[in-house]
Amino acid sequence: MNATTTPIEMKVLMNHIYELRKGVRQMVLFTCNKKYGDQVACRLESRGIPYVLQPVGQQNLNFYFGRRECLEAIRLIVTRPLHQLSPEEDFILGAMLGYDICAQCERYCQRKGRYDNRN
Repeated sequence: MNATTTPIEMKVLMNHIYELRKGVRQMVLFTCNKKYGDQVACRLESRGIPYVLQPVGQQNLNFYFGRRECLEAIRLIVTRPLHQLSPEEDFILGAMLGYDICAQCERYCQRKGRYDNRN
């Protein structure tokens, strides 16, 4: 990779930062390969954006970043890998990230084993 090429991961990060700055999002979950971890942390820190870092398996990192009050909640909710979150914790996280609330409701009901899609 030459010096003028920006990896797609970093382009996605910059878009998330833009949306955060414009108020489109209050919080972001950004997953990247560990090789970009220092670069991502430097970008966020240089812009004064607080974040929470969570390792994901052997190769990836989750960066939660955005409003401090959201990150405080993340520190309480996301205390283990995402696939181990309870249906309630998963629902709260999705809502905090701004995911479609109806899709989150459907996902929650499916995870609880009570989804009826006849409607």
